[in-house]
Amino acid sequence: MKIKEVRELETKELVEKLEAAEANLKKIKLNHQITPLVNPSQIKAARRDIARMKTELHQRELNK
Repeated sequence: MKIKEVRELETKELVEKLEAAEANLKKIKLNHQITPLVNPSQIKAARRDIARMKTELHQRELNK
């Protein structure tokens, strides 16, 4: 998810996407521990997406 896409989302949608992304990251990590992933960079990409969403939420809080 690009930063431009994150900024276009409303706060409610962003929170929902963040929760879904965090759940997905946990699932990916668990699957990776059981059997190695074909593309382990998925974990890195998921962590970065979560960080982008959290950063945008924090910026919105500060701007209020």
